[in-house]
Amino acid sequence: MEVSDLIFAVDSIPAIFAVTTDPFIVYTSNVFAILGLRSLYFALAGIMGKFHYLKIGLGVVLAFVGVKMLLAHTAWKLDTLVSLAVVAGILAISVVASLLRPARPLEFLGAPTANPLAKGNHNPPAAKSAKLAPRI
Repeated sequence: MEVSDLIFAVDSIPAIFAVTTDPFIVYTSNVFAILGLRSLYFALAGIMGKFHYLKIGLGVVLAFVGVKMLLAHTAWKLDTLVSLAVVAGILAISVVASLLRPARPLEFLGAPTANPLAKGNHNPPAAKSAKLAPRI
């Protein structure tokens, strides 16, 4: 066991309390976190580029968990199954959206391209020299 595994497990305690207060689930989820679910995170980190909307989805999940924790002791307390459905739905939507609409490569204005006559190249080689800063 590494110290980072322990930190990862302790970090997940607020997230699991947002889903349930059942002590068995809280303890077992942290045991699994200590036993190596961090490794799964690093395995999935390699394919994060393919799911470019997943970061947005995770941000929405974190916001939902925060709101759920704030509502825990009010009349608007959310049921555990509703919470799990919302989290699963947000993640599924972000993954499906990433697959349906792949990320386009970034194009910088003024960046040279391999073909000076290519579409989107607004700066032919002769015009680039005119963009030099004036001498003072």
